Amino acid sequence: MQHLAFTLGLTLLAVLPSAGARAATAEEAMLQQFRFTSIDGGQIGFTDWAGHPVLIANTASLCGYTPQYNDLQALYDAYRDRGLVVVAVPSDDFRQELGSEQEVKDFCELNYDLDLPMTGITHVRGETAHPFFSWLRESQGFEPQWNFNKVLIGADGSVLGTWGSSEVPTGPAITQAVEAALAS
Repeated sequence: MQHLAFTLGLTLLAVLPSAGARAATAEEAMLQQFRFTSIDGGQIGFTDWAGHPVLIANTASLCGYTPQYNDLQALYDAYRDRGLVVVAVPSDDFRQELGSEQEVKDFCELNYDLDLPMTGITHVRGETAHPFFSWLRESQGFEPQWNFNKVLIGADGSVLGTWGSSEVPTGPAITQAVEAALAS
């Protein structure tokens, strides 16, 4: 599997345009393959966010950590003009998500006024995990243990940090990592 991923990464690296004079890293090339269904319809993914740091959080509407939606939106509002992308990935892997994507979208708009990118309901664990989360587990040993786990991907495609549910998106651990990612 790692050989296939490495080969795929090299193949993608060969066809990706460079950002200015800088060539894409193998990590960037690997990330470019990952697409998600958008909760608004269509597809979203790392090709849309190339050259930007991306904070991804697996979320759920009926979790005790659900108020972190406010913090995810606040982080996005504070740093989006500098290039940060914050993505919510609703998941029912812990049996705390609403029954449909429309319900999730309505809930988030009504209760949290979210305008950050959001995927459709997505598996984040185990054999049925979305390929991004499978890659994250295989390459970094990180798999969400509960809702509102977070991962920061640098503009170069490297994993800059992972955090559990209790780490608030606007807390110092994440904001310092975001500031460092935006400065590089």
